[in-house]
Parts: sequence; C-alpha cells; structure tokens
Amino acid sequence: MPENYEHFITKNIKEFYKRRLVAPILYLVFLVLLWIVFSLGAPLFPDTLAPSDTLENTYRDHTEYVHVSVSDLKFTGYTKNRFGSVTGYYYYTMRGEECIIVLLSPHTSEQGLPEIKNADFYAKIVRGTKNKSFESLLDHLAADLNWTENGIRNEVSHYVLSEPAYNMTGNMILYTVIFATGGYALVCLVLFILYIFFPVLSPCCQDLARFGNPKKLLEQAEEELATLPQLATEDMFITEHFFIATSVYGSAVVPIDEIIWIYKYSTLHKFFWYHFSISYTLHISANRHLYIQCPKNLKSDLDGIIDYLSEANHEILVGFSEANRLKVQEIQGAPMRFEKLVAFLKRRV
Repeated sequence: MPENYEHFITKNIKEFYKRRLVAPILYLVFLVLLWIVFSLGAPLFPDTLAPSDTLENTYRDHTEYVHVSVSDLKFTGYTKNRFGSVTGYYYYTMRGEECIIVLLSPHTSEQGLPEIKNADFYAKIVRGTKNKSFESLLDHLAADLNWTENGIRNEVSHYVLSEPAYNMTGNMILYTVIFATGGYALVCLVLFILYIFFPVLSPCCQDLARFGNPKKLLEQAEEELATLPQLATEDMFITEHFFIATSVYGSAVVPIDEIIWIYKYSTLHKFFWYHFSISYTLHISANRHLYIQCPKNLKSDLDGIIDYLSEANHEILVGFSEANRLKVQEIQGAPMRFEKLVAFLKRRV
C-alpha cells in the first residue's frame, strides 16, 4: 500500500480512465483501417463513369461502385432469378467501341422493356468471366445471333454493370453498425479524456452530488485520506466521514452517514469440476438509490470494513436477509425504472 495518500482518489480516477482509453482507440483504429483497406465508403460515394472509361480499366483501378448513364439498351430476353423471383433483366448496349452487358433492376427496366433509350442508375461493376450466369447468357446469345462462342466473347466486355449488385440495404446495415459502434467508441474516448483532466466530472464523483457539492466532498475525502485514514486495505479505505474504494474496476466515495445497508457475497470460481478460489464482493446501499459493489476481495478485509462501518454508523443494516431488504426498500422507496437500469449498469465499482 502507498504511504502517501496525497490526492490518492483523483490519481486513481485518472489512472483508471487512462487504462480505459486503450479499447476505444484500438477499436477506432481498427474501423479506420477496415474502411480504407476494404473501401467501405465506395458505395456511399460512387464515382461517375465517364464515357471514355472502359469497365475493365475502371474495375482494375479498384472502382467498383459507379454512377452511370447509358443509352440505347436492348433487352436480351434473359433474366436473373433468385428463389423463383426475377431480380434483374439483362440488356446490352454499346459504349463507344465496347459492347457491354447491363443488368437492370425490375424497377428501372419496368419489368423488362424491349428497348430503353436512356437509363441513369447506380451500379456495381462485376467481373463476368468464371461466372456461371454470365457464361450461360453469352452461350444463349451466341445461339440466338448465330455467332460462335469465341466470337461473342471477343466482342462483349467481360465485365457487367449490375444495378441489383449495388445493394444499399445490406450496406446500410453495415454502415449502421460501423457508425453506431464507432460513435459510441468516440464518445467514450472524449469522456475518458475529460475525466482524466477533470476527475470531479467522473461518474464516481458525480455520485456525490446526491449528498452535496461533489467538488467539496471530494476535497474533504482527499484531505481525510491524506491526513489519517481510520482503516486501510489494499484498495478500500475508511476515513472519519467516508468509505473510499479504489481498484481496477473503478473508484467510489460514499459518506458513511448516508450508508444504510452493507453485506458481502461470496463467489466460487471453478474450471469444469476444479474449484480453485473463492472471492467476496462487498455490497453497499446508500440513500438516494446509490448502489455500489466492490468485487474480488478477501473475506478478512471485508469483515474488517463491515465491522468498522457498523460501529461508525449504528443505523447501518448489516448482512443480507429478506428483512433487511424490505427495510431498505421502505427507507428508499421503490426505485424508478431508470434508476434500476443505472444500478444494473453500475454493478461494479
């Protein structure tokens, strides 16, 4: 244990949030790399396919999602089906000296119009070679036009403009996950940095606002801990007016006069059939629906803490029992649903 407790609480708060910075930073870096490596922003910001650009060169430049305008589309008579329903209609047209195959959605093609003078749509450039649907389409077209298979393959581009492949529904699900989780990580990062520079704004200090000015109460707790702690374990302390916990799970400061119920709960840790340890969790209930748990402590340490707190405040209920639970409920009243949610999310210190 440290011999000098000067600003001990704020130092632990800062160290706690410095450790927590790692996870959101790593996750945000991971999202950025994922976004860049896999070009996830391409469907959101498609390039416009210029008349002079060939599908092959555009595809090889790693530009798959495009906004394109084509004219003089002629229906091939063939469709793309999935699970018994038509998902696209195959057309062909000339772009400069290049004959291309275009797969239009039922909406754009109006269920397969014979000819379409102009079409403006978003599409994904798909490589047709080694694609069974594309190969089958060319075989049928060659038969219809009395061309040889080699002849039609030499005339038709090996890349297809596919409007159905520009699937924004699936992409939007991915974007929602990325932006929601990334936004949460960014908010956490900003808050953690804020708590490092201004520890009094951290949740454990703001809990003191239930009982008075959090800044003044924190300063009083720091002064009492630095001057003469009444009882000290590895990560729990009792001063004249406060119970203080500082651990890898976070920090807590509670005025002793506000505590109404304390008890310990044991947890058996095992791996398959082998029982290798027992840890104890200190549960504290204070006025105004403040609930704190201090996990993974020694039984002897918690016994000492409970004995000292019960002596310091004779009104504290000690031990878990249904009678004590009902007394606490009578004192505090039934918590609101929001308070129940907050208590659940703050199950550990």
